[in-house]
Amino acid sequence: MRFLYNILIIITRFFLRVIALFNKKIKLFVEGRKDTFQKLEKNISKSDKTIWIHCASLGEFEQGRPIIEKIKEKYKSHKIVLTFFSPSGYEVQKEYKKADLVCYLPLDTKSNAQKFIELVHPEMAIFVKYEFWPNILNELKKQHIETILISGIFRKSQVFFKPFGKGMRKSLKAFSHFFVQDINSQKLLKSIGFDNVIVSGDTRFDRVSEITKQDNSLDFIEEFKQNKTVLVAGSTWKEGENLLVDYINNQASDDEKFIFAPHNINQKEIKVLQNSINKKTVLFSEITSAPLSTHKSKISEAQVFIIDTIGILTKIYSYADFAYVGGGFATGLHNVLEPATFGKPILIGPHYKKFNEAIDLVNLEGCLVVNSQDELNKQLNLLFSDADYRKERGNINKKYIADNIGATSKVLEYISTKILN
Repeated sequence: MRFLYNILIIITRFFLRVIALFNKKIKLFVEGRKDTFQKLEKNISKSDKTIWIHCASLGEFEQGRPIIEKIKEKYKSHKIVLTFFSPSGYEVQKEYKKADLVCYLPLDTKSNAQKFIELVHPEMAIFVKYEFWPNILNELKKQHIETILISGIFRKSQVFFKPFGKGMRKSLKAFSHFFVQDINSQKLLKSIGFDNVIVSGDTRFDRVSEITKQDNSLDFIEEFKQNKTVLVAGSTWKEGENLLVDYINNQASDDEKFIFAPHNINQKEIKVLQNSINKKTVLFSEITSAPLSTHKSKISEAQVFIIDTIGILTKIYSYADFAYVGGGFATGLHNVLEPATFGKPILIGPHYKKFNEAIDLVNLEGCLVVNSQDELNKQLNLLFSDADYRKERGNINKKYIADNIGATSKVLEYISTKILN
């Protein structure tokens, strides 16, 4: 199986180079990896003590972030190497200051794995949630490098638990310890012979809990809100946007305000969204060319604010009276924990079953599922008109966050027994 895997990786590399000629994201994926080894050679010396953290993309980075920041604080003599698989993670966090080096993980060929581990020579390797690369894991095991998985989640449908998954199960032996999100993951790992497992929970709860303690003020959002009831629609996709726009155009009263923070901020698609709304609308990009004072009336008089930038959605959630989190009508739900930590009721689409936190919040009724335009309209009417209903649902979500913090400290306790400062 390992032989077939290595052949597949080589074939994949070839096709990625071809696709990169026509696809911008794949081009970033391919081009970004060209200087990974050069970066490592330039920034990591043989005498450096290093800790390597790997995240697939941006969501996994948010899970790894509390661990990274605590490691940086405690192990000052170590360099932190942070890698990403996806451009959507790397491109956003390539300037992340808590890591000494941020780069792409090279494709998992045998030669790449050997060279990467040789250059990084980590004292510990930390994988976040998933991403199991057999050649890299094999190299870590061969060199007896302490390797852990944090915020891990396993499902019966994964290859490890199939009769033909022996080769991938073997790769898991590289892990010294698994820190998983739930008991089901622990049971699945135990069923294939792994007892080195702790149910620690999800480090994202610690991350979002910390968010509420920072300064989340945004003067332009305060100017827009004007003490009116505001829905913040975060990480939206076209399918959900269409439903929300229908409500705005046909049912929304003048006392209801809306903030969109689309997942895709492509200028053309932003313009399509703006043109579909028949209420007064303002774009974030329209108010950044001059001081706020020159745009006050434009912002305050608008009923819809479209945030065509990245990096401020979390702060904006703090101003919501309730939130809609996108992806549930499209490719998969985005992060519901960010609005939940501020005690906001949440609306989502029907595709949420792969996300434990969403399942929990739906069962607790702090997160409300809508399947159609009629259901969305009904919930929006109720949430806009009933402050007690909003408060009750919001308190459920806030308590859920508080009840699930602590994963970071469990992981750090283990790390402290393996790394000397």
